[in-house]
Amino acid sequence: MVTNQATFKRDGIQDWVSLRATAIIIALYSFYMTYIFVSTPEITYVVWQDIFSSIAMKVFTFAALVSIMLHVRIGLWQVLTDYVKPAALRAGIQYVLNLIAFAYVAVGLFVLWGV
Repeated sequence: MVTNQATFKRDGIQDWVSLRATAIIIALYSFYMTYIFVSTPEITYVVWQDIFSSIAMKVFTFAALVSIMLHVRIGLWQVLTDYVKPAALRAGIQYVLNLIAFAYVAVGLFVLWGV
């Protein structure tokens, strides 16, 4: 079977791997943040600023934000494809939800690098 590698269409395997990869990043970030909350006796603004002042933490947080966006986009596409049958309505809902997901990452990026 010959496939065109220059296409933007997704297949099931790519979605499955992307969901698992993003889930791992989200889980690692969640475990790390839980560790910070459990191991720090008192979380103040100064402590919070120190945690997020490191470049590694900013990159890790940005990776988590992008992972959440990708995870949401794929998951919502799957759910909407199953439950919203009119193509125009589904496209409109997906467009709005993709804008919200992008805005989430953009706002997170401005907040993250503003610390």
